[in-house]
Amino acid sequence: MKSIIAQLREAAAKRALYRRTRDEIAGMERRVALDLGIFPEDAHLIARKAVWG
Repeated sequence: MKSIIAQLREAAAKRALYRRTRDEIAGMERRVALDLGIFPEDAHLIARKAVWG
């Protein structure tokens, strides 16, 4: 069983990864994103799935 502090650290790390992923996707050039089949407006959904499944 994880301690509360370990759980908080893990949650903070996942949240930071989510933000980085979301910002990177949202900041892509639209043309590049669309070539990859990614809509920049869906950055939050893609990042959430990538981090939390």
